[in-house]
Amino acid sequence: MSPINVIGLDHVVLRVANIKISLEWYKNVLGCVEERIVPNLGLYQLRLGLALIDLVPFDGTLGKIGGGPPTKKRRNMDHFAIQIIDFDEKKIRLHLSRQGVESTSVERRYGSLGHGPSMYILDPDGNTVELKGPPDSSQKEKLDGVIYKFPKKGETARSFARSTLLASVRRRESRNKRKKIT
Repeated sequence: MSPINVIGLDHVVLRVANIKISLEWYKNVLGCVEERIVPNLGLYQLRLGLALIDLVPFDGTLGKIGGGPPTKKRRNMDHFAIQIIDFDEKKIRLHLSRQGVESTSVERRYGSLGHGPSMYILDPDGNTVELKGPPDSSQKEKLDGVIYKFPKKGETARSFARSTLLASVRRRESRNKRKKIT
């Protein structure tokens, strides 16, 4: 069994040409809510149900890593992240190694369920996939200058996501273990 037990999509990171236009579009058209902004990185995180959409201006600190502005011929997705139930780094690395997949170092990053461990891998087409572990017990912000927008609404969504997703997955795992025993 794979140590990468997927719950679902955690977030998608899009590189955008105009942050004001993109923020308004995602808020007005899709009903997203601004949750967190990291100004010195140029990172705008919007809540979309249980997941996040991260908007990164192409000319910002993070956006410049991806090259020029997005066009119809140039990609604008930086990466997507999948939420996994457990994050056992040794087991994950061993599994990836057996599959011939290299990974980055593990770092603490923010995702739809809060701060927790993550690493990056590449799919066969060069798309970056983030493996996002469960939230840390401490959700204390460690970056300077971070702005949380609508913290009550954002915390409500995170709490709901944690309790709903994690509880249902753990129940499913428990049922599967019982089935194996019988």
